[in-house]
Amino acid sequence: MGTNHPLTAQNVHHIGLTVPDLDQAVEFFVDAIDCDVLYRKGPFGDPDGDSMERRLDVHPDATASLAMLRCGPTLNLELFEWDAPDQDETPPKNSDIGAMHLALHVDDLDVAIHELADRDDVTMLDGPQTNEDGPTAGLTYIYCRVEWGLYLELLEAPEKMPYADDTNEQLYGPAPSWTSRPDHSD
Repeated sequence: MGTNHPLTAQNVHHIGLTVPDLDQAVEFFVDAIDCDVLYRKGPFGDPDGDSMERRLDVHPDATASLAMLRCGPTLNLELFEWDAPDQDETPPKNSDIGAMHLALHVDDLDVAIHELADRDDVTMLDGPQTNEDGPTAGLTYIYCRVEWGLYLELLEAPEKMPYADDTNEQLYGPAPSWTSRPDHSD
């Protein structure tokens, strides 16, 4: 990994997720995941022009509101609620192009499952499952679905997985704690 890559990227700044109801999604991430709201913005749009289409590839009459959340030590999560005439309101399945999921490394998978299974807005899928072989042998996980469409994966990983024998690069984590923050004092 060289520092001279033409893109000059320094880190992932945030991940964006479109949600059907911004208040509901913010409440879920704050209450269930212990994220912090950094700021909210909107609604914004361009009622007299086409800048939304040109800048964001959405319908020219689309408007949006957003919330930026800090989740754990490394994730900035931008939640968008769109109002657009051509919006598809069907949440994607995990197998659909463009679908995504959010995976959380947890200290105790059984406790995490219990906490989310008690919520009315979460459906636990089958599991947990442990990978028995391959590059992630020893990783244990379970998926759940939040009622508005987000797939959430909870996982426990061994200190070292087999893939690490073939590369000097490592996955990030786990962090010292969910509230650990990098020192930006310099």
